Parts: sequence; structure tokens; C-alpha cells
Amino acid sequence: MPLPTTQALSDRAERTAAKLGVSLLPIGAGPTVRTPITGGALGSVAGTDSVDGAVERATTAFATWRSTPAPRRGEVIRRLGELLREHQHELAEIVTIETGKIRSEGLGEVQEMIDICEFAVGLSRQLYGLTIATERTDHRLAEYWHPLGPVGVISAFNFPVAVWSWNAALAVVCGDPVVWKPSDKTVLASAATIALARRAAAEVGAPDGLFEVVFGGADTARAIADHDGLPLVSATGSTAMGAALAPRLAGQHAGHQQEARARRQQRRDRRAECNHRPRRTGRHLRRGRNGRPTLHDTAPAHRAPQPA
Repeated sequence: MPLPTTQALSDRAERTAAKLGVSLLPIGAGPTVRTPITGGALGSVAGTDSVDGAVERATTAFATWRSTPAPRRGEVIRRLGELLREHQHELAEIVTIETGKIRSEGLGEVQEMIDICEFAVGLSRQLYGLTIATERTDHRLAEYWHPLGPVGVISAFNFPVAVWSWNAALAVVCGDPVVWKPSDKTVLASAATIALARRAAAEVGAPDGLFEVVFGGADTARAIADHDGLPLVSATGSTAMGAALAPRLAGQHAGHQQEARARRQQRRDRRAECNHRPRRTGRHLRRGRNGRPTLHDTAPAHRAPQPA
């Protein structure tokens, strides 16, 4: 069976993308869409390479989304899962054209997206915190989980949409918008995915900026890894990519850890000031060497020694 021509693949991609809410533009109008099946260019998609702009929009959305109840956040992912079910064959077709995967592999990848959406919807009603026993009277000790902020996601060519969903579904129900830098070889699949995600967000009344995508190459990935507005970055890619980004992400993570340690120390200092009490002296029982109780003086160490 002969391979389809580049033009035939371009026509298929254009028809399929339109069903997902994405327009295939003429070559040169934006990031280029290519297929490994023939090696040809199929067209372009509208997109941006402004990491700062995407992070700014995600940060604006975070101001609202962080205080939205988690079950309501889950409504976005529930609707996204429904849209993925409705358009599973179309999105799988795009994945097949852009990556060269066989059709069953494309369908399987979209099924992975549906599965993680179902998991995340359940998680949105299970963001529990511990209630801990405390020795203080009229005092309650509880654990609360707070959203972190916009999350960066860098994904690779071989799983162009599933890896994003594994990160995005969980981040969104936890209150964190997502800024995605997909592979520059799968821009149409990522554009179609974001179109569905934004449609889901709009239909349930979620804020704009919840799902951001930035197209580009290694420079864009480095910009995301270095950005101060992204407290967490998930990066999947080649060994070379890992070697390049790991030191950057480790340095950024160390900076955030240092800030967190400083904040914890400030809280400890404030508690120490509030809870300061003069030191008591007295006596209490403790075990002596022979196992019998003995008196132990807890007076300050500078007290004058007693004669033998």
C-alpha cells in the first residue's frame, strides 16, 4: 500500500483539526506542522513564543483559581474528559499524522488522557489534610494543602499529548494553571489539545489563562526552566535535554527551598516571641543508676555548688 502524499495528509489534517477547533494556516504563518510519514510540511498553526506573556496570563488566572473550591476545579477536568471522549478519533488522527504512530497507538494515547481526567476528577473531592492530636487545651491542629502557582510542562515528541494531560489534570484540580511547551515537532496536536481544554474551561466558567501553550525550541524550554513565575516545572525529553535543564531546574528548586526555609524560620521566630515565658526552676523525679527514683534539681546551672 503506497504512502499518502504530503498534500493528502495536509488535507486530512486540515479537516480533522477543524473539528477540534483549530485552523491549519498556510506555511509560514506560524509554527510549522510537519509529518514524518513523508517528511513534508503540512501548514502552520497560530501560536506564541512569549513565555513571559503566557506566565503572566497564568498568574492572573491563579489569583482566582487558587481560591476556587477543589470540586469546582474538577468540573473543568470532567468536561475536558468528556470532550476527549467525543473527539478521541480526531485527536488520535492528528497524533498519527504528526508522529507517524499507528492508529491504535494514537487512540491509546488519547485514552491515557481520558483515564487521567477521570482520576483527577475523583481527586478533586479527596484533597484531604490530617487532623492531628494536640496537647493544648481548646486548640486544633490541622493540615491544609495550598496551591503552588502556575506549573510549567515541557513534553517530548513521542508522547505529544498524554504527558501534558498527566501533569495538567492534576495541577488544575489542585489550583494551579499550566504553561505548556510542547515539542516543536507536534504543534498541531498540542494546539488541538489546548483548544479542547480552553473550551472545557469556558463552558464551566473557569478563568482565562488556565491553559497556556508556548511554541518554540530549546531556547523556549530554557526560558520556562529559568522563569521565576513558575515554582514547579515538569520536563520530559531526551538525554541531552535532561542534561541541559536539570542544573537549571535544580538551581531554581534550591532557590525556592531557601525562600521556604526563610519563611519557616520567620514563623518560628514569631511563635517564640509570642510564647516566651520566664524559665521555671524546681525539682522532678528521674531514675537513678540503681533504678530507684531520685530527685533531680532543674535550677539554673549557674547556682552555687553545694558542699560535698
